[in-house]
Amino acid sequence: MYQYCATHGVPHRRCGKLIVASDDSQMSELKSIQQKARSNRVTYIEFFSKEQTLAREPELRCVAALHSPSTGIIDSHALMLAYLGDAEARGAMLALRSPLKKVLVADDGFELHVEGSDPIKSRTLVNSAGLRAPSVAGSIDGFERKFIPKELYAKGNYYSLSGKNPFSRLIYPVPEPGGLGVHVTLDLAGQARFGPDVEWVERIGYDVDPKRAERFYAAIRRYWPGLPDGSLLPGYSGIRPKTVGPGEPAPDFQIQGPREHGVPGLVHLFGIESPGLTASLALADMVLREVS
Repeated sequence: MYQYCATHGVPHRRCGKLIVASDDSQMSELKSIQQKARSNRVTYIEFFSKEQTLAREPELRCVAALHSPSTGIIDSHALMLAYLGDAEARGAMLALRSPLKKVLVADDGFELHVEGSDPIKSRTLVNSAGLRAPSVAGSIDGFERKFIPKELYAKGNYYSLSGKNPFSRLIYPVPEPGGLGVHVTLDLAGQARFGPDVEWVERIGYDVDPKRAERFYAAIRRYWPGLPDGSLLPGYSGIRPKTVGPGEPAPDFQIQGPREHGVPGLVHLFGIESPGLTASLALADMVLREVS
């Protein structure tokens, strides 16, 4: 991703990240995260003592932390425009406001029925519809329902910090059920935002309730006790495309190709939440392997 950003003029910054244990009860989880990193051949994660952590981020309260020096931030809109430019340069077309009604499976591929258009035929079909990916899979005529996961929504709210940001890195608490916990995220201008929380919802909507800020103060002060009263303002929200509900173990990304469901040329991407953006180039490679 760093190489792609550098060659395509996408603004980014390698700022690093700290995952902090606020008390001794979180130490086992912190060490478990480090072991998972090693199992996935991520060998550059460093274990910091309390003193090492505070030397870098004096405003923190913690007993230890994991340091990921390669973590960075990116202008996500610029990245999407770069992707679109690459795609269009190779003959692709972006068609917005074109709802998919149904898909028929034929011997030579697929026939897509799109609102406001004649049927579109294709040899390959990649369902990367995010929140609605299970619904898109359900619109494919004859596709077996046993391969379609549940379509569940876990909203994440963010609040902006109105005062000066005291951190130079991303700060994450030990993960919580359903998400990564309320963490400090930075934009390229250095402004701090806090989030996301986990709010299970029945519908897609992006309003941010100012009243939820009270929960944020308590969560943030576990690792930043100096957070001033009244300094959090409603920012924005996003919704995670979940395939399992509250209390269930978090699954990995589900990339479902012909080997799983038996339909040639069809690939589904289910449950692609964070870090889906970071992994987008690797995901694209995996999709290509599924259909090649």
